[in-house]
Amino acid sequence: MIRSVSAVEALAQELRSRVLSGEVAAGTPLPEQEIAAMYGVARPTVREALAVLVHEGLLRRERNRSAYVPEVTISDLDDLMYVRRPLEDLMARAVNGRRVPGAEAALERMAALPSDAAWAESVAEHMALHEALIEAVGSPRLERLYRALAAETRLGLVRLKEVYTERDVLVSEHRELLDAIAEGKEDVALAAIADHLSHSWGQGLT
Repeated sequence: MIRSVSAVEALAQELRSRVLSGEVAAGTPLPEQEIAAMYGVARPTVREALAVLVHEGLLRRERNRSAYVPEVTISDLDDLMYVRRPLEDLMARAVNGRRVPGAEAALERMAALPSDAAWAESVAEHMALHEALIEAVGSPRLERLYRALAAETRLGLVRLKEVYTERDVLVSEHRELLDAIAEGKEDVALAAIADHLSHSWGQGLT
């Protein structure tokens, strides 16, 4: 089916892709007038599109200031992984011995991305894979906790563009994790999660 996309949705997707591909640096203002001129749309359209990204947590807007990408520091990201780790461990124990179709499909899509695909596409499939695993547990509260971390996680994944210069490495890490879970190798799955969440975050690039 072909779904019509509104100008707001199209612009929000374009800006989302730019943010998650690292094209818009943290703190960079996104003035409505400049965006309207750049994309040839009316300012109300820009305002609505920016509001979508603000709601998603990918942009921040303050009084008398243009919307901007919030800064997520190395300390923030380390703390984020500290909180994510027990949630991912709970997931691995709960779905141990199961194949999770949604996660498998996300990994297949990630692996099939062309070499020149925007990093935002890898971010989207990365998030889809982990969210599918969390949802497979069947705990609404676990899902809510995980969703609360989603915006910071997605912004953090922008940094991994410089860590995973070869997408195959990212695919391989997730293949190992999904196989360990499916084969009931709980210790291997937990070790894979620990390794996966122990990122350097490209500190030397900041």
